Amino acid sequence: MLGKTDQPATVNRLSVATARFLATPGSPPVEWRILPGLTEYEAAVAMMEERVARIADGTAAETVLLVEHPPLYTAGTSANAADLVDATRFPVHASGRGGEYTYHGPGQRVAYVLLDLKRRRQDIRAFVAGLEEWLISTLAEFQIRGERREERVGVWVRRPERSVGLDGTVAEDKIAAIGIRVRRWVTFHGVSLNIDPNLSHFSGIVPCGIREHGVTSLVDLGIPIFMPEVDMVLRARFEEVFGKTVSAA
Repeated sequence: MLGKTDQPATVNRLSVATARFLATPGSPPVEWRILPGLTEYEAAVAMMEERVARIADGTAAETVLLVEHPPLYTAGTSANAADLVDATRFPVHASGRGGEYTYHGPGQRVAYVLLDLKRRRQDIRAFVAGLEEWLISTLAEFQIRGERREERVGVWVRRPERSVGLDGTVAEDKIAAIGIRVRRWVTFHGVSLNIDPNLSHFSGIVPCGIREHGVTSLVDLGIPIFMPEVDMVLRARFEEVFGKTVSAA
């Protein structure tokens, strides 16, 4: 998945990859908000829409909204109907984000990232690279090497224990997806990190339109971890890339 925006992107993402995507000096910290339980997708979208409008107007702080969803599929603006393998398995939601089909469900941390690029850099590909850097550095805390791929947005892990392809390539799985939208230079939608979701639920779609690679999670990779522990690391690594946060009231 990538992003939907009215602004053209003219350079490849890896050429603008950066470990820092900070706001201008004097900007307020980013509000960090974790919603308990499972959040319905429509409710999350409504919260994002309201907040993005206020951030763009200068009446609200930038925000990261962390949620878990009940099992569902979302279709991005580039979704191919043929990639919806089982339309009856879970609810399917049209999404305004860029990209194709993806799955959300319990055990997956979804982080909706609502940042004002006018306070940072008006560079969407660099922002996506910043999101990848955030996820890669988070995974590194759990001794997992996440990697970028220019032709595939998201974060990938190599699976050398599986058979090598005919061309000699090592098998890879996706552990984190990225799909964004930008309105008035404010970002929304965001990232999803697989901690311990039911990986069989991905079989109802072709995730992000990619058939030749699978999906994995921290627990699938042998890291027994719980959501609150991951959230702590996500916040610390977010601050390294994007700047200070403050817990939402």
